[in-house]
Amino acid sequence: PVSIVAALAASARNGVLVKGGVYLEASANLNAIAFDKTGTLTAGRPTVVDITGLNGYSEEDLLARAAAMEAHSDHPIARAVVDCAQNRFIRLRSADDFQILPGRGATASFDGVQFWIGSQRYLEERELGTETVLQMISERANLGQTTVVVGDENGVCGIIAIEDTARDGAKDALRSLRKSGIRHLVMLTGDNKGTAQVIADQTEIDVVRAELLPEDKVAVIETLVATHEKVAMVGDGVNDAPAMGRATLGIAMGAVGSDVAIETADIALMTDDLSRLPWLVNHARRTLMVIRQNIGIALTIKVLFVLLTIMGYASLWAAIGADMGASLLVIFNGLLLMDGSEDD
Repeated sequence: PVSIVAALAASARNGVLVKGGVYLEASANLNAIAFDKTGTLTAGRPTVVDITGLNGYSEEDLLARAAAMEAHSDHPIARAVVDCAQNRFIRLRSADDFQILPGRGATASFDGVQFWIGSQRYLEERELGTETVLQMISERANLGQTTVVVGDENGVCGIIAIEDTARDGAKDALRSLRKSGIRHLVMLTGDNKGTAQVIADQTEIDVVRAELLPEDKVAVIETLVATHEKVAMVGDGVNDAPAMGRATLGIAMGAVGSDVAIETADIALMTDDLSRLPWLVNHARRTLMVIRQNIGIALTIKVLFVLLTIMGYASLWAAIGADMGASLLVIFNGLLLMDGSEDD
């Protein structure tokens, strides 16, 4: 117990909130880690870089409707659209019958006409993806940009291109995880394949699974657990929570993460610093090593005095002193875990 408490305290001091000793132990035995893209592997501060109105819609009309629908969401991409409208001093349109479509987008009515906003996958579900529109989306994806499509009942009204950058230190953190023995690193995202691959190349991630709905992420995690047994899921959004709950270990980005993600997670990175992941793995392994040392020290001393007693060389007071000495020794050894700097 002393070792676990000391290790949990050291984790908190280093910006890693672990919700119990069992999760610290699980961190030491991980074989694979899955990462969400937006807000986890990326900085989570996307910006609108291009707005293209189609079928007679101007940039202002398109952005006013898109921001009105995205204003109900706390997703980083939604916030980027709303921030762009505010920076341009565009007044949001009044939206009625608003409905969120998890992992797809949203719908709302403006002056009695239904509009929708969503990803390329949602565009294809509505069977409105013309060759011209798909080509525009593909061109932006090759540049690493995420596309948000806005449309009405008749077709596509325009495309908003949003760009996010890889999180500082993400590549180094993943390299450190590989050095720690975790070989399987996977990206799970609802974004299109082209944009996801650009971020994967920047961070040197191993496997990319793109265009996933929340239930698809759960299915991928289940497959990883069946294959690698001990799997962690790192995410920050509402859509990541089900996958985090299904993984062996759920890890949330604590500063930018949603309340649902943080509540579901077993561990929270309070500073959103991915370098804390390899630190956590090394710290957990050191904790288990210290626990094994303490058990070995205690059992060795007890066996030794049993043998000395049988041989007639041990006294009661010597045995009591040895027992108390062993207790103090393992306590002080466990307290060394309070210094988490050795695990960096």
